[in-house]
Amino acid sequence: MVEKKIKQDGVELFYTLSGKGNPVVFIHGFAEDGQIWNAFRAGLEKEYMVLVPDLPGSGRSTGISEGATMDSFAESIKIMLDQEKIDSCIMIGHSMGGYITLAFADKYPERLRGLGLFHSTSYPDNEEKKAGRKKNIAFITRNGTVKFLEQSVPTLFSGESKEKNPALISETLQRYSNFSPQSLVLYTAAMMNRPGRTEILPDFAGPVLFILGEHDTAVPLEQSLTECHLPGISYIYVCTHSGHMGMLEEPEFCLNAVSYFLSGK
Repeated sequence: MVEKKIKQDGVELFYTLSGKGNPVVFIHGFAEDGQIWNAFRAGLEKEYMVLVPDLPGSGRSTGISEGATMDSFAESIKIMLDQEKIDSCIMIGHSMGGYITLAFADKYPERLRGLGLFHSTSYPDNEEKKAGRKKNIAFITRNGTVKFLEQSVPTLFSGESKEKNPALISETLQRYSNFSPQSLVLYTAAMMNRPGRTEILPDFAGPVLFILGEHDTAVPLEQSLTECHLPGISYIYVCTHSGHMGMLEEPEFCLNAVSYFLSGK
């Protein structure tokens, strides 16, 4: 694995590159960094070139700009692909990373051979969801990162995960407790203000991977099932023991799903 950095408008973007073969890009979600994909990188780098960024304001990438959007994050990914001379790839995003993947597909469809929505959705926030985002912004501003994550992270896991593997939740909290409140606020605003991109799915030329959580309260299964049929080619996997964090709750199942999708079978 090679660690790399590149600048975008004065912001230092960090990403890792490993393996050889057809490129696949994994984009992390809200209050995460590229480490969330460590098991996937290790499991795929023997057959694929795996690029994993830290989004601006996450991990080792520096500041996030005021007014950041899913489109501006997509531009950050494009800069990395251009730097590596990757003309086309498969892009898979978790949660907010899926929103960024769709923004990239909206602007640069010719550069994607396939895309994956990993506990993510093409739908915009409804009014109830937006109200919740505004409450989160107020809470983060008032109480900071640790207090926010202490209340939000456990809700991302299934009841089974919380009962059988409480250390997993504790490890996730500890890993991401150093996030700056400003980054979390700007991410939340960007998610709240993002447009819906459902119309992309029927027109997208490549296959689309959906990984869903049966116990996901952030992107409910019932909602996801209404968009899975839209692409011409869909690969659909339901994590029956997971909430919103299938890559941690059911890593083997999810890695197998991604591997099969990447194989094009």
